[in-house]
Amino acid sequence: MGKEEPMKILNLYFSATGNTEKVANRITMTAQKLGHEIDTVKIVGDREIDLLGYDFVFIGSGVYRWLPGQGMQEFITGRLTHYAAIQEIKLAAPRRHPKKVVVYCTYGGAHTGVNEAVPAVKYLGQLFDHLGFEIVGEWYFIGAYPDEGRFKDFSSLGRLGNIQGRPHEADLQEVAERVSGVLRL
Repeated sequence: MGKEEPMKILNLYFSATGNTEKVANRITMTAQKLGHEIDTVKIVGDREIDLLGYDFVFIGSGVYRWLPGQGMQEFITGRLTHYAAIQEIKLAAPRRHPKKVVVYCTYGGAHTGVNEAVPAVKYLGQLFDHLGFEIVGEWYFIGAYPDEGRFKDFSSLGRLGNIQGRPHEADLQEVAERVSGVLRL
């Protein structure tokens, strides 16, 4: 089997605690090792990024009250408004073959586990589904809570058990394996 054709990839992420940034960095490193061009952008609000200029997008955020971080929400709202204004959001959201997206998050799930993260991932995917990208993955990675303030016990006493230090190297190896698999689709 021959080498895959290089793709132009965008890796967008929001990270307030550093957990999602670790995952984003592993995505970038893995895509580069596979020979792809990848732009990695930390989102802090709306930005002028041409999402349609990419073959493949990874978009991720930590989970904050069941949703992506505020900066990522602002980005999605801004891009949705932009693409609607230039009539790139079409009725029935026809697919733009071969554009693909993976939506991911890091979450602590102290109260109800992964159920706290599902709405955030669905929220992240909607812009791309409306733009006609094929969603080829929804990934959930455990991430520890900050060690101070009101969250200091959440990483050891929550529903998921002791998640201190996560995502750890085994989690990041799983990220690399998933990226390798999905980029070979």
